[in-house]
Amino acid sequence: MTDSTANLKPDSKADLKVVVAGAGGRMGAANIRAISALTGLTLKAALDRAESSHIGIDAGTNAGLAPLGIAISEDVDAALDDADVIVDFTAPASSVAFARHAAERGLIHIIGTTGLTASEEADIAAAAKSARIVKSGNFSLGVNVLADLVRKAAAALTAYDIEIVEMHHSKKVDAPSGTALLLGEAAAEGRKVALAEKSVRVRDGHTGPREPGSIGFATLRGGTVVGDHTVILAGPCERIELTHRAEDRMIFAHGAARAALWARDKAPGLYSMADVLGLNA
Repeated sequence: MTDSTANLKPDSKADLKVVVAGAGGRMGAANIRAISALTGLTLKAALDRAESSHIGIDAGTNAGLAPLGIAISEDVDAALDDADVIVDFTAPASSVAFARHAAERGLIHIIGTTGLTASEEADIAAAAKSARIVKSGNFSLGVNVLADLVRKAAAALTAYDIEIVEMHHSKKVDAPSGTALLLGEAAAEGRKVALAEKSVRVRDGHTGPREPGSIGFATLRGGTVVGDHTVILAGPCERIELTHRAEDRMIFAHGAARAALWARDKAPGLYSMADVLGLNA
């Protein structure tokens, strides 16, 4: 697997000390590889659940690197002591807990967790009053540029039907994916409507004609697919399809690392990758 990071070197400042949560998982390992390759960030600690079989294993070895001398631990307080950043692609309850820790300590918190409830989203927004939180359903640079294109296309083609098709590996537990919802929100913003009022998640049986202005979602699961997303704008006698295919989890890890560096000089608040990339300017 090629891990190209040559174009990710910022100017030299004191390295941000990073704690990776969920370090034993695939995204945790990818985040550790990205941090280890990037000037400006240094791995301080690696966390996982107390019951994880990865506890005690060197974080570098677990990520496919040379040993880093940092064992994966369940001790949150020790990990966060003197840290600057939490990179967190874990589970909703864990992300809320880490957001509270980030608020108490004034840390940068990078959240790639999906499937949060409205209440959990509100808890994270409250924590962002004291922490610098960058949260995204997808940290890929390409997906976030795609979302910007979807927003513009939805605004320009107001009579076209919008459908979002996504596919992920068979182990993914939430549906639609966080990325599909990110793209749906972009489409809804372009149309100046609320996604919750226009979203159609399931079609089964005799549904009748398509509701004008609705935004449909189709969810596919299987195999080892990292993530495929297509936004279809279907109009009279023509169809536009905007597609992103993720081929390696490192694209999410590189985006998360970029977000951490971007946030170092920012005021407390809840930010997105659109902010990191300047797409909200």
